[in-house]
Amino acid sequence: MKKNIILTSIALLFSSLGMMLYSFCGFYVAKADASLFNNKSEVIIVRDGIHNVITMSSDFKGDLKDFAMVVPVPVLLKENDIRVVERNVFNVLNDYSAPRLVEYYDQNPCYDYFSKDEMVFEMSAAPTSVGKAITLNEAKKFGVTIEAQYSIEEYEVLILSAKESTGLKDWLTANNYKIPASAEEVLQPYIKSNMKFFVVKVNAEKMKDVTSGYLRPLQLSFDHEKFMLPIRLGMANSQGSQDMIVYGFTQTGRLECTNYRTVKMPTDRKIPLFVKEKFGEFYKAIFERTYQREGRNAVFLEYAWNVSPYTAVKCDPCVGNPPYNQDFVNAGVSWLNEMNGNATIFFTRLHVRYSRGKFPADLQFQITPNNENFQCRYILTHPASGAFDCDKAQNYLSDLYNRRRNEVDEMYALAGWVDPKSTQYVREYVKDMKEKPEEIKNEILPVAPGDGGGNNNGIGDKKSPAPFLVVALLLGLTWFAAYAGKWMKKLRPV
Repeated sequence: MKKNIILTSIALLFSSLGMMLYSFCGFYVAKADASLFNNKSEVIIVRDGIHNVITMSSDFKGDLKDFAMVVPVPVLLKENDIRVVERNVFNVLNDYSAPRLVEYYDQNPCYDYFSKDEMVFEMSAAPTSVGKAITLNEAKKFGVTIEAQYSIEEYEVLILSAKESTGLKDWLTANNYKIPASAEEVLQPYIKSNMKFFVVKVNAEKMKDVTSGYLRPLQLSFDHEKFMLPIRLGMANSQGSQDMIVYGFTQTGRLECTNYRTVKMPTDRKIPLFVKEKFGEFYKAIFERTYQREGRNAVFLEYAWNVSPYTAVKCDPCVGNPPYNQDFVNAGVSWLNEMNGNATIFFTRLHVRYSRGKFPADLQFQITPNNENFQCRYILTHPASGAFDCDKAQNYLSDLYNRRRNEVDEMYALAGWVDPKSTQYVREYVKDMKEKPEEIKNEILPVAPGDGGGNNNGIGDKKSPAPFLVVALLLGLTWFAAYAGKWMKKLRPV
């Protein structure tokens, strides 16, 4: 008997402790990653002094011989300034910083537990074939200079300069680059700024040795005073808007755009539980609504955190496994190995949806001293389980009713969503309340969409009369009034 009492006490202790931890901790349940958005690109930018590292990922689909990429760069890149990295570095950074959905659990107030606190810029379809061999003489005829030519793993790279945009466009066209009609006006500002052009094709033979089967990201390193990301060339063949996710790394603080506003995405909002199954679409709607509200010309902050090796917590809660030091090194964080574990790494995730009309200039950045942590997250809160048979429960149920009303309001404010399940969701626990909320105490409930025709969710004692009975009664009275006189004449004696 004594042994059983001890075992039972231990079980209760762990059960209570488990409930306490369950109510304190948030659990990640879903993320809204970059794959949600069409026509999107992902770019990693690292800034250390005047040193820049830009890593570009392509989501190109199709025959690899049709792929080409043209990127303006401010300096003449050497061969060792260009390298190929694995796609996994983008997956890790995206998973870790993506907008997230988390869930918490209420405890039942009737139980004596602890209290709860609550840059890829692709040119159209690109060439259909490698075309004839490129020679310096051919380039010169168009006013184009081939500054350098490299073969880097599965890529063939040219660094070009040009005297004017028409010649550059004609040379690219002559060498089977399919250039959109608007490319000439887009190229000209870069030529006037004496920028070079990083031009890439895929070597089909070498690509056979790439076991992953997809195009691996290219990484460029160079020193330059300007801290910018060229996006205008990427709009040359665009008919609308494009999404770009920027993963930025600095030593001091948050990355912000200087020539467009940097705006925080709405965060830490409590939303209805039924959003869980469609969170991806929900976040897309939030982003679209926020994008429109901010005038379609802002850059949006989705994550900012000190992810240095010496920091224990890098998110709350985390969406994926934390990046390893090698992931940061692969992304271009060169100072990590130089500082023997004492390096500061500040990670910023920006989301920009850009179009020709709203983003006439390339993105200019600055490093700020702001090292405040930020994450884009939305909260599900599960109601307590068990019986609500104590006085404290009535206050809890009243708070739960009001909280759920606010959650439905937040759903609409954030995403513009109106869901037929909302009425039932808000009133689910009113049946357990001894004193009904004033606004529904004597209410005759309408039939809510999706309630199946007669469910009043247990609220009140009255039910709505069936609508078809009311209509039938009115039609009957009208018919009777119209024909009653004729019947009376027939019955009158002659």
